[in-house]
Amino acid sequence: MVAAALLELFASSARFKRVATRKEADLREKNKNTRIHRKTAQMSVSGLPFDDFRTLLRDLPGPDARALVAARERDAQLTKPPGALGRLEEIAFWLAAWTGRTPAVNRPLVAIFAGNHGVTRQGITPFPPTVTQQMVENFAAGGAAINQICVAYDLGLKVFDLALDYPTGDITEEAALSERDCAATMAFGMEAIAGGTDLLCIGEMGIGNTTIAAAINYALYGGSARDWVGPGTGSEGEMLERKIAAVEKAVALHSDHLDDPLEILRRLGGREIAAMAGAILAARMERIPVLIDGYVATAAAAILKAANPSALDHCLIGHVSGEPGHLRSIEMLGKTPLLALGMRLGEGTGAALAAGIVKAAAACHSGMATFAQAGVSNKH
Repeated sequence: MVAAALLELFASSARFKRVATRKEADLREKNKNTRIHRKTAQMSVSGLPFDDFRTLLRDLPGPDARALVAARERDAQLTKPPGALGRLEEIAFWLAAWTGRTPAVNRPLVAIFAGNHGVTRQGITPFPPTVTQQMVENFAAGGAAINQICVAYDLGLKVFDLALDYPTGDITEEAALSERDCAATMAFGMEAIAGGTDLLCIGEMGIGNTTIAAAINYALYGGSARDWVGPGTGSEGEMLERKIAAVEKAVALHSDHLDDPLEILRRLGGREIAAMAGAILAARMERIPVLIDGYVATAAAAILKAANPSALDHCLIGHVSGEPGHLRSIEMLGKTPLLALGMRLGEGTGAALAAGIVKAAAACHSGMATFAQAGVSNKH
């Protein structure tokens, strides 16, 4: 198993842990007979830590063409005019193509990755980094917005604590992570799919991580730092100017190393960013559809897209957040978000809400009667 091999190779991941939530007991009961089969790969013990990820990114599995054809054929027979369900139909086709079966969502899962950032020392956020740990505890206790959405939509929830006592390097002064630490964190993120899921919603928590997302987007797409920096958790006035300056300084510092997307990830990213990238990649290897949440999660996805233009074909964007740079970053990925509710909370909340739409798309496709079954006349 790719993730297990990397975790064994890179001992720094021992600082990471998965946090149990109130939803865990129900999720374990639901999935107790589930077994995941993963592709195995030989890991490059003598190579550089990123070598294995480069190999995976070069050899991504594609969609199931037969399942897609079958879904389109069934859709043509359902009791509705062609195209009447709009984007729900495309979502059903997407599910069929990536799961290789009739569209269904039986084990949806929200995975939240939490990390802390050294760049907060630059005074770019009104909240202290201790809030990250406090919110992880809130997730575990069932008190956050994402907990309520998961209950309402019957979604599983996993929370991953990524060495919160060890913030990444301050990107205005040094690389956020070593290559070894970044690769280990990506491998740990791949464990998000362990235990089974057929729809993965990717979210995050981390004070300072909209600064990180802005730096990644600036490095990938150019423009100016101001184009990509927004208020995050409430930065304004002089604090917002410090945030813009931090992004400018960080990208300038690492400018000689930004031709490689994985170098952008390790130098300007963070542990939750790396873990989300790993989770999205692991889902692709197992053909699991993915819903990406907000600005920060989209930045993680953008790294993979930059490494392989087809890397996000199994992904949809759950929503466009109120963070100013998010819509621009979504457009750079060639995606269209499912929802636009003005949210900018993170926690996977937008992706979780979008999961309800995906579940509805699957239910309509699989549960509706055909014209023949219902005795309804089809068009001539």
